[in-house]
Amino acid sequence: MAGSRISRRHFGAWTAGAVLASPLAGLAQGTFPQPGRPIRILVGLAAGGSLDGQARSVARRLSEIAGTQAVVENKPGASMMLSASEVVRAQPDGYTLLYAPSSLFAQNPHTLSSVPYDPFKDFTPITVAAKGPLVLTVHQSLNVKDAKELIAWAKAHPGQLNFASFGTGTSSHIYAMAFAKAAGIEVTHVPYKGTAEAARDLLEGRVQAYFDAAPTAIQNAATGRIRMVGVASPKRMPASPEVPTFTEQGIPGMDLTSWIAFVGPPKMPPELVARLNALLTQALNAPDVKDFYYRGAWEASPSTPAELGNEIRVAYDRWGQMIKQIGFEKQ
Repeated sequence: MAGSRISRRHFGAWTAGAVLASPLAGLAQGTFPQPGRPIRILVGLAAGGSLDGQARSVARRLSEIAGTQAVVENKPGASMMLSASEVVRAQPDGYTLLYAPSSLFAQNPHTLSSVPYDPFKDFTPITVAAKGPLVLTVHQSLNVKDAKELIAWAKAHPGQLNFASFGTGTSSHIYAMAFAKAAGIEVTHVPYKGTAEAARDLLEGRVQAYFDAAPTAIQNAATGRIRMVGVASPKRMPASPEVPTFTEQGIPGMDLTSWIAFVGPPKMPPELVARLNALLTQALNAPDVKDFYYRGAWEASPSTPAELGNEIRVAYDRWGQMIKQIGFEKQ
């Protein structure tokens, strides 16, 4: 009998230790996130950009809601794969998250010869954060009002239309080549090392066209030096509803909306995912956060984990098809 009591006591101590050691320990005791333990949000681009600003806006609200600090850490480099690799290797305890655009999951595997992650197996989907399109912008010297007029100009001046991108294999490059193929025009690709350089040279008239992120496109169009002629989205931008979509202009296949999402390391417990989804959804629905996205021409769009998983699959397939159609070879 004594031996039996000792066995039960040892068993109870072992199970308690196992619970405390597990990633769900805080959650099981109703204390996730644990007070004083920060939630790290990794961003694969440098501080000061739109992606970084969005992450910090959400982090401020998340800190208030969760009762512990949410800290944004910038890990730029290698097409955002440095930040992704760190999250893949992290413990699935909810304290390390990745804030990343759809290109990380849907484009990198199709455009880069070496990608250190599987977009379907190496991340746990938590929620979509926001959705927003790329916008085709042109220098005012072309004197075109929409995408159809741009196509007419390019056909009248074969080989003279220069398209900037923020790097070979990026969404701005792929969209430019897809647009050229759909329109039946010849363009010259001019790659830059980042978004700022490409946007600057478009403003200066050194290049004539550029698929830019909506926030920068809207800001630069306000100078009068460039014009927005088409939105790569199924619907118009709420922040600039005067700009028509490509579908409205009779140009097919240019309606793939970009999105940004929160994911975690692989094998996160479902209960923990649900808890994080609830916290992030509340943060994303906060009026100040929604307004921050809106002012940047994005729309806060929290989702279920399953919906994000489906978004990853759809984007992966659609981008893969687009990249194959333009004949892009992995770099």
